[in-house]
Amino acid sequence: MTITLILPMTAFALAASISPGPVNLVCLSSGTRYPLSKGLMFVTGATLGFIVLFVAIGLGLYSIMTAVPGLNEFLRWAGIIFLIYLSVQLLRDDGRLHEGETHKAPGFLTGAIMQWLNPKAWLASASGIGAYTSGHDLREVIIFAMLYMPICWLSLSCWVYAGVYLRRYIQRPIVLVILNRVLALLLVASCIYLMIG
Repeated sequence: MTITLILPMTAFALAASISPGPVNLVCLSSGTRYPLSKGLMFVTGATLGFIVLFVAIGLGLYSIMTAVPGLNEFLRWAGIIFLIYLSVQLLRDDGRLHEGETHKAPGFLTGAIMQWLNPKAWLASASGIGAYTSGHDLREVIIFAMLYMPICWLSLSCWVYAGVYLRRYIQRPIVLVILNRVLALLLVASCIYLMIG
């Protein structure tokens, strides 16, 4: 691997990480709804979950996925069900942050699992590895993953911070309810895209 690949890898990781997707929407919602520390815990789980997925795909998991009949379809539907669950949670939210309710915030494990059920994460991993590494070279995959990790964490954190910033201007619960409903509809749109894609 040459040093000339570092810049394109970095640009790819940034574009893939910061662009809107289900995980980014949950980060935004978490920032508007829960303390910053809870949002960053979710971000850390999502980042590490993605890196493990990235390395696994780089080591040949994607080949296994295509070889095992039905496994790809199962993961797709598991992802859809999980996104629908998150959408329902957002739709049911009343826009008020009650004391003692921070335990309902999506945490580290939710973030990690969500990446494994996130088609955007699979696509970003498979296309990045296909474009910027040669075959199944572990060293190249690890270098790419180490570049990806801080970029992914910072990108997702930006969405949490955007939510925290928005919270200052949406003190009325009705505004937060509207924002949560819009985010829920965007997650449902992700589900529809997955079903017809």
